Amino acid sequence: MLQMSFCLNAKEGSIINMIRSVSREQLQRVRRHLIHLYGGRSEQLIERFCMMLGRYGLEDVAVPSSSIWDEHDTILISYADSLQDDSIGKPLSALHSFANQHLKGAIRTVHLLPFCPWSSDDGFSVIDYRKVDVDSGDWEDIEQIGGDFNLMFDLVLNHCSSESSWFSDYIAGIEPARHYFIEANPELDYSLVVRPRTSPLLTKTRTRTGESHVWTTFSSDQIDLNWQNPEVLFEFIDILMLYISKGMRIVRLDAVAFLWKNISGKSIHEPETHEIVCLLRNILEIIAPQTILLTETNVPHAENVSYFGQGDEAQMVYQFSLPPLLMHGLATGNATFLTKWAYELKPPPDGCTFFNFTASHDGIGVRPIEGLLPKSETDSLIKHVESSGGKISWRTMPDGTEQPYELNITYYSALTIQNNPQLGAQRFLCSQAIMLSLRGIPGIYIHSLTASLNDLQAAKESGINRRINRHKWKLSELEVHLKDPISKLVFDSYIQLLRRRSNHPAFHPDASQKVFNVSPNLFVHNRTSVSKDEVMLCIYNFSNTPENIDAAFVSEQLGNAPSYYEVISARLISRQSFNTSLEPYQSLWLVARS
Repeated sequence: MLQMSFCLNAKEGSIINMIRSVSREQLQRVRRHLIHLYGGRSEQLIERFCMMLGRYGLEDVAVPSSSIWDEHDTILISYADSLQDDSIGKPLSALHSFANQHLKGAIRTVHLLPFCPWSSDDGFSVIDYRKVDVDSGDWEDIEQIGGDFNLMFDLVLNHCSSESSWFSDYIAGIEPARHYFIEANPELDYSLVVRPRTSPLLTKTRTRTGESHVWTTFSSDQIDLNWQNPEVLFEFIDILMLYISKGMRIVRLDAVAFLWKNISGKSIHEPETHEIVCLLRNILEIIAPQTILLTETNVPHAENVSYFGQGDEAQMVYQFSLPPLLMHGLATGNATFLTKWAYELKPPPDGCTFFNFTASHDGIGVRPIEGLLPKSETDSLIKHVESSGGKISWRTMPDGTEQPYELNITYYSALTIQNNPQLGAQRFLCSQAIMLSLRGIPGIYIHSLTASLNDLQAAKESGINRRINRHKWKLSELEVHLKDPISKLVFDSYIQLLRRRSNHPAFHPDASQKVFNVSPNLFVHNRTSVSKDEVMLCIYNFSNTPENIDAAFVSEQLGNAPSYYEVISARLISRQSFNTSLEPYQSLWLVARS
């Protein structure tokens, strides 16, 4: 044992010399997590981890910066093939061209949704994690985008495709993948297991040794991986290193809540899952300290923020309650529930922040509003989505009944107003201004930026509700779309919001936030810069009629300054001439001016 310890320390010393930012304490933290997860195998595993370091030349990027984010951080969410133009090349090249032409100075990071070869779920059933889908482009295309923007990738670590070589090897009984998956007895009781889908939990398959049933949380094509096997962990450590070497700045842990399975329990948020998130955080701090860890857990708010841990798990978590609460408020003209939630929202731990968004490639989760909206209000929201052309997806409960799981609709379609598109555009822009002003880093789905309507044809032809919000634009068609007066208004206004926002330190992710309950029809909060030099008062009218804000309240919040600068319209307003009446769905970002 002493000899093993000596060899291990020697390896640690060489790693410390190679990557200057690493310390023995960091390696000790990795060791502790491995002990908790894998017990007596931990010493062998830490030695293996040390041997892996340096494989991708990450010593060149393992330099911590003084701050990992600021007010310039904004994230565009897009599939690799959301934009297409054969004259430019593969879709990744088309996306790069569009981003360079329109988004410089507005967007800092591009989130490329899964771009690997896949077999279902529009990319989230990965066949080969180390390759780029040839129909979208190649690694060089991704690295070129990374030359102009930061990059965010998905690590789809709960499951892989039934068409992957891993699963083929499992069926054939080939090491090491023969132990990469979870076999379960279909005769046992799994009623406690939390399900996000209505599909069967177990999928029957035929292997070299006979029939087996494998765990499939999401679909029969998405086979859950066995994280109790450390070989699976090391596959993903290697993939993580590859992605960092290709320029990844933010890693999104997809569906991480379901990672560790407890057959006799819920198999969601298991202690070992949090341990793995901690482990990955510590590994990133060694190999790429500037890389941000983001967890995707579409669950009730208290469960969601548990992935901050004690500031030692994810640096960012999705603000999943925001999209449905915001949609409900603007659809009903009632900001009460959003205000109450935001008022009670605890600030994240130091070094952590929220990932704010209103729309993504998935639907709008219903679970995150459990306990925040009464059932009658949730039912009203569902009816609003259906009346706006949207779809509802369902999940199976332990008693076998089905409950709404997510709302499938573009955010623009949910908030546009058929008989008054100009007013509908203002209502939609109000929603986006709120998302941009709240504490955290904003994520903008490409179909919100482009004011995309429901793709009903794609949803109908595929039978996949989520494709209502996954339209593939030909660039030539998109350019025509953006010449439409309403679409142009939304796009130009959105880009302007992003650029003006980046000029204000009050929108730094660490800037504090205070929410005010002033009226059921108004949503009001402030942001105070880290240096305390700037206070931004944000006021939003949720009503389709003018609403008044108390002039004395505004003056008090802005320190009785003689003038206010309204950021969105770029207007200087004297305190005496400030118009206390907000137009329907108007947004104001106010700072004091002497």
